[in-house]
Amino acid sequence: MRAASGVESPATPHERTGSAATATSTSTSYDDLVGRVLAAELGPDPRTLRVAVAFTTSQAVRHEGRRGGYRNEVLSLRLGRAVGSCAVEPGALPGGAVDDCAGADVARLLEHPLAPVRVAALDAYLMHVRPHTPENGGLPLPLPAGTSLEKSRARARAVVDLLDVRPGQTVLVVGVVNSLLEALRSRGLRYIPCDLKGGSTEWGEQVVTDALAELDGCDAVLASGMTLGNGSFEPLREHALRHGKQLVMFAQTGSAVLPQFLGAGVSAVCAEPYPFFWLDGGPGVIHRYGSAEATL
Repeated sequence: MRAASGVESPATPHERTGSAATATSTSTSYDDLVGRVLAAELGPDPRTLRVAVAFTTSQAVRHEGRRGGYRNEVLSLRLGRAVGSCAVEPGALPGGAVDDCAGADVARLLEHPLAPVRVAALDAYLMHVRPHTPENGGLPLPLPAGTSLEKSRARARAVVDLLDVRPGQTVLVVGVVNSLLEALRSRGLRYIPCDLKGGSTEWGEQVVTDALAELDGCDAVLASGMTLGNGSFEPLREHALRHGKQLVMFAQTGSAVLPQFLGAGVSAVCAEPYPFFWLDGGPGVIHRYGSAEATL
């Protein structure tokens, strides 16, 4: 997942993040959301819907002018016109997972032993019943055509624009994306980079690996949708809700899942469903959501 946008004229926070009146109904936890889907409370019975196509997308990246590179791998499931996705650590997905998903009903996949399969299935279902539209609370924002790095930086500006923080305040960034850190630096914001992989940032800063240990030292949290797949989303959401702290999500993983938690710990979401910006040099679109708290 990489960051992006800044191609529109200045807007008010309400215009940037969308109206709370159009936001989707809120779930109280991830397990609550899954339970509601299985009970057919949000749409058709998932037992009646089958995934037609399952596939993985793998990439290796080394941007010109950047010190390091990275790899991404994403599991995606096609349900009708919708595609749900969950990023995984490269090589971590068992070889038979894709075959196991193709043709399976969504309810079975929501109870699959592999967390990435469960997340991708939930994302596909919600993309199917609640696509990213203004009626569902998501405001589209065009991304300009360009190189992978140019589009990454554009998305980063759009993501960081959802934060309501002042220069000098500290943002915990869960899921290190150098373009996001670059955008935070340009606004005079401090940050704590956190990623399970550890290592260092483009500027030589140490990347911490335990996000929960850093929560008390930050003013806001900016987190990747990958937290859904590795189990760290719920503790982040609960902390933000308990302490009234901003939690802004940038999501290729679970882009349709995370808007369901607006007002329940999540303050804003930058949703980027498949196909992701790094797959194409042409123009694209992301969708931004905000809760009532985020639009004040």
